[in-house]
Amino acid sequence: MLSRRAFLKYTGATALTLFTYDKLGVRRALAQVPGGTLDPTLVTKYLTPLLIPPVMPKAGTIKMQGGKQADYYEISVRQFAQQILPADLFPPTTVWGYGAVTSASKNGRGLLIHNAPSLTIEANWKRPVRIKWMNELLDASGNFLPHILPVDQTLHWANPPGGLAERDTRPTFASTPGPYTGPVPIVTHVHGAVGVGDESDGYAEAWYLPAAGNLPASYATEGTWYNFFASKAAAKFGVTWGPGFATFQYPNDQRAATIWYHDHTLGMTRVNVYAGPAGFYIIRGGPDGDGAVIDTRSGNQAVLPGPGPKENDKFPPNKTYYEIPIAIQDRSFNTNGSLFYPDTRAFFDGIPGPYIPDTDISPIWNPEFFGNMMMVNGNTWPFQTVERRRYRFRFLNGCQSRFLILDFSNIPGVAVWAIGNEGGFLAAPVNLTVTNGNHLVMSPAERADLIVDFTNVPVGNYVLGNLGPDEPFGGGVPGIDFPVADPVTTGQVMQFRVVPAVAPDPTTPPQFLQLPAITPLPAATITRPLALLEKLSEFFPDAPAEALLGTVAGDPNTGVGTWTELHWDDDVSENPAVGATELWEFYNATPDAHPMHVHEVAFEVVNRQPILVDEATQQVQVDIGFAPNPPEAWETGFKDTVIAYPGQVTRIRVQFKTSGQFVWHCHIVEHEDNEMMRPYRIGPLQPGQPT
Repeated sequence: MLSRRAFLKYTGATALTLFTYDKLGVRRALAQVPGGTLDPTLVTKYLTPLLIPPVMPKAGTIKMQGGKQADYYEISVRQFAQQILPADLFPPTTVWGYGAVTSASKNGRGLLIHNAPSLTIEANWKRPVRIKWMNELLDASGNFLPHILPVDQTLHWANPPGGLAERDTRPTFASTPGPYTGPVPIVTHVHGAVGVGDESDGYAEAWYLPAAGNLPASYATEGTWYNFFASKAAAKFGVTWGPGFATFQYPNDQRAATIWYHDHTLGMTRVNVYAGPAGFYIIRGGPDGDGAVIDTRSGNQAVLPGPGPKENDKFPPNKTYYEIPIAIQDRSFNTNGSLFYPDTRAFFDGIPGPYIPDTDISPIWNPEFFGNMMMVNGNTWPFQTVERRRYRFRFLNGCQSRFLILDFSNIPGVAVWAIGNEGGFLAAPVNLTVTNGNHLVMSPAERADLIVDFTNVPVGNYVLGNLGPDEPFGGGVPGIDFPVADPVTTGQVMQFRVVPAVAPDPTTPPQFLQLPAITPLPAATITRPLALLEKLSEFFPDAPAEALLGTVAGDPNTGVGTWTELHWDDDVSENPAVGATELWEFYNATPDAHPMHVHEVAFEVVNRQPILVDEATQQVQVDIGFAPNPPEAWETGFKDTVIAYPGQVTRIRVQFKTSGQFVWHCHIVEHEDNEMMRPYRIGPLQPGQPT
């Protein structure tokens, strides 16, 4: 059976060939699912209650320049042991996670917890948040801790051993190197933060090492952009950065939304995030917040399911939560409890070498990775007890490469409504039970704000399923266009234990919710055709060497456009003016769907349309025989991540309001780490910025 890549290569060599994700009729199964030495079928499911992340304690309140108040946090990344697998059956797992190191309140001192995923940052609309992000990946003696996962040194990565001259480069080697064993760089990105300055966005080349006592003298201790951004932060906020930390500020003047934070170090995001550092960041209030939702029956403010965790709540909690953030991640483990992540390219497609420098294949990097166990809020296959009433679940797909298709259809009588996504509330509630068979597709990094109504569900235990594949995703119908996830392992996410309601449900039924009106963006004045590409090896058949982005010259909407491959260190090619609204078109010339994320902005999904792809001439063309498809109902409003399906152009409308240097990239983190990320600049070059 032909792989998708082989099919595309064969047909594209002869003519412009239409391929769409639901018409290929072939499947690729290159990714291996087994994982580490721990057999996932030996891990008992639904023994552990779902951990509901408490709220991150504040270090205090500060008065900013001009007198405005801001919430202040001091948060570090540390290494620790956490019970992820079922307790008493398996040992704890060494992970990394964020946690507050100080609390202004007495109750908050009991929440100085480092965990993976980390505690939730609760922010209020238009009230800034300032965070001192600290790299404390140190041992008890203050020496640096090496990475707990294999780091490929042949990628274009942070490269601290390169010193000032060679940091943030793709180093050269006389022979194939082993994994990097030095101090670990980090830089934190709040994914979905809109209007943040570039100094606080977590730019991939603004990383920093821990302030360890044994740092090699020849190593670069900060990334290329660190000092430039430190100077900007000092001028804007009056803060000083130093060894092992940086202080960022977030305005929170966007719509109320579910966003999240994670590491974003150049060429290392996949292994840093897999190790654990990530958490929810929820913005509440304002004209588009919960208080603006109306009950159409009365015209009064609607009642949404709640409460969720609040600041200074006890932990473990002594109250019942009806609003719960749920982060779904896939992981693999070894029998000693340690995380498994592949240390050889042979894991993905059996290539045993030779590797760089003798070929173009990196020795450790894998084009995608799929864990063989589902982890939810830091535990494998947990359960959550729910009453026969409505709940609000804020879902995050935190997987490396895995597209989820959440499947509620095994819960009889359930009703599932989507009310929000990455950019806040939708234009109107979407009944996923009626319109979508109780299914919801979620790419890596996407969020979904759902009301799940258990009112008519019989008392009993039910499983939230996953129909997404255990391999790269190209869209289509589960079980027809691709094999669904293993029903014994990755096809199960978590268990709901339904019990009788303890009181009448006071919340507004979703069909009577009037969500805040969406103010559309202005009309676009510039269209940017962009390419999503894949570079195959020149030494091994059907083997991806890199994932790439690029530009398209010509007008593929009316004729043929020719793409140009670009790498991370090529000159900026996307330079919108401050205040401009543009139409970005993602022409996907690869066999995979890609979750495309644009930093700094929230955008509107416009439409999708089939395209013709010719690999031989590197050309794309819109197939005018097919009309554009509008966005899915759950993609209305504003988003920061969108699925770009293979064989299609995906169009988004974006307004750029804040000047500075940012990035756009695929959020399959293995792709992002090997060239599928590009810098872009809003406005003019900044005096003194790195070049």
